[in-house]
Amino acid sequence: MSLSARSTRALALAVSACLVMPVVQGQAPATAPAPAAAPAKAPTPAGKTFSQQELDELLAPIALYPDALLAQVLMASTYPLEVVEAARWQKSNAALKDKALEEALTKQSWDPSVKSLTAVPQVLTMMNEKLDWTQKLGDAFLAQQGDVMATAQSLRGKAQAAGNLKSTPEQIVKTEVVEQKTVYIIEPAKPEVVYVPTYNPAVIYGPWWYGYPPPYYYYPPGYVAGGAFWFGTGIIVGGAIWGGCHWGRNEVNINVNKYNSFNRTNISNNNFQHNAEHRKGVSYGNQAAAQKYNRGGDAKAAQSREQFRGHAEQGRGELKSMDKGQLNDRVSQADRAGAGNRDAGNRAAQANTRDLGSRGSAGTGSRDLGGGASTRQGGGGGGFSGASSGASTRAASTRGSASRASMGGGGGARAGGGGGRRR
Repeated sequence: MSLSARSTRALALAVSACLVMPVVQGQAPATAPAPAAAPAKAPTPAGKTFSQQELDELLAPIALYPDALLAQVLMASTYPLEVVEAARWQKSNAALKDKALEEALTKQSWDPSVKSLTAVPQVLTMMNEKLDWTQKLGDAFLAQQGDVMATAQSLRGKAQAAGNLKSTPEQIVKTEVVEQKTVYIIEPAKPEVVYVPTYNPAVIYGPWWYGYPPPYYYYPPGYVAGGAFWFGTGIIVGGAIWGGCHWGRNEVNINVNKYNSFNRTNISNNNFQHNAEHRKGVSYGNQAAAQKYNRGGDAKAAQSREQFRGHAEQGRGELKSMDKGQLNDRVSQADRAGAGNRDAGNRAAQANTRDLGSRGSAGTGSRDLGGGASTRQGGGGGGFSGASSGASTRAASTRGSASRASMGGGGGARAGGGGGRRR
């Protein structure tokens, strides 16, 4: 499903202005035991955007995901608008899977981390429905990646201490010493099959250690309370989930072989790098990230507006001091300057049209320019800008047709929760 530019802008605004939403879906969870005391909210350390309490709350619903899936969610969360687009597309193309899904995804322009989650509809749906959580998680990951990864390990340690983190037929839990520290590794029992675990964060980690239960959790359709974990139907993901966790450095990395196979590319760098182009206008949650990814331009824009206002006020003051003769002279000068610019623009457009024609593209150039190049350019630039716009329009039209052609039929969701199991 292809979205118009207007729809995309509206979604961007909606994501940026998203309010905190209730995060309960499906059957209500078992009541967690109340903490003995209600400590004050943890302070945010100097130089940090998110406090440890906020990180614990954000990571609690996903810290016990298999490592590769956890990494994939963290990367994709930095592109909340594309998550919304992909969730809508996946819902309309739920019957696609395996090679048919990979083929259809080549026609979509989302970041590869977002594309991959179409193979795990339960997770993509959760991120779409809990958009406030998704955006905060992505902001935390960009601002404090090391702290986010360390928090996931800390939460795994608490679950293990509470007796709730064990291997099951769906996933394997083990400990390893990585760069002189013991870390918890969670892997699928079958490498290419992912079971998404669902659990109550207020129970799985033991009594919650802050003054109130964690605010973020999600229960998919079909969830049945009871036991430590509930698993939906296993999903054959093949190479779609290519994220990885380097726990020694507390970083997310990429399985290059799986990435190249699924995305039909040939990269060699296994480090995750956020691409601001896929942010699509959604604001960053902190100034450091905004500046790092070239979205700190708001201050420059405000300065430009102030400068314009200053020039406008100066001009109005000058006009008030002029008599009628001086005012007529100023208007005449402006008219002559405007006529000169228009003539120059027309000559440039005509010259460019002839130039296109001399290269054997007169018909195409004329259609692209359509007499509108000089209109669009006014008295400024040449006609190549108009020709480029025409080519871009045709390319966009071709991409749109290809995207629509890839939609195919609908079908039922692949990851229905009806076949879930408790562990």
